[in-house]
Amino acid sequence: MSSSDPNKLISKADKLTKLSLTRWSADWKSATLLYEQAANGFRVSKDYEKAKLAFEKASKGQEMLASPWDAAKHMESAAALAKELRNWTEVIDFYRRASELYMQCDRPQPASDSLAKAARALEDALPDDAVQLYTDACVILEDDGKEQMAFDLYRAAASVYVKLEKFTDAATFLLRLGLAADKCNARNSQCKAYLSAIIVYLYAHDLKQAEKCYNDCSQIDAFLRSDQNRCASKLLSAYTEGDVEEIKRVDHKACKEVAYW
Repeated sequence: MSSSDPNKLISKADKLTKLSLTRWSADWKSATLLYEQAANGFRVSKDYEKAKLAFEKASKGQEMLASPWDAAKHMESAAALAKELRNWTEVIDFYRRASELYMQCDRPQPASDSLAKAARALEDALPDDAVQLYTDACVILEDDGKEQMAFDLYRAAASVYVKLEKFTDAATFLLRLGLAADKCNARNSQCKAYLSAIIVYLYAHDLKQAEKCYNDCSQIDAFLRSDQNRCASKLLSAYTEGDVEEIKRVDHKACKEVAYW
């Protein structure tokens, strides 16, 4: 085997991390470099299972070297390979671990991004896990006072809830987006979020809840005076009167206005 054979590199690195009669302390610096080289070699040869394991070991090595940022990067690489292998449990575990490592660096944005990457990977396979990951990603940004960075995450979570036909949860997330937008003085996003929540209730054929949502949101001056409010009012009137053509016309306009799903 050549010195660049990733299997040989892994074997050599493993020996450097184990204590013996002739080695009283682990050489994590040398071992980690070898793990990284092996991981890249396995990835190039498309041996994703071995590449994933090598990146896990490289991540552990960087942790031992007190470098959580590099450890997080390697863990994300392992997660991406787990996605290729459709190992959804590992996708969740690895991206969550990467997020934790980024938080050790006091970097909430990449910590949130890691959870969002996991959520996007799981939308089709494990949608319930995906919305939980989106939720946790939002919480990280909310706790950091950076709600505006979470707008796309709120929308993505609401979209998954709609696909799951969990309309109340979808509307709740959209109202949460509206609240976050209000804190950021993002009036257009706020009003679109409220209109979207009303549309979701109508999509679920819950006219009563749609009207309640409209009335509650109309207590907020920014929404009361908005084009989205007027659109919602016309839509509710059309549903109340059972005017199918008007519903189609206004609904088409409203959906173009929000365009979340």
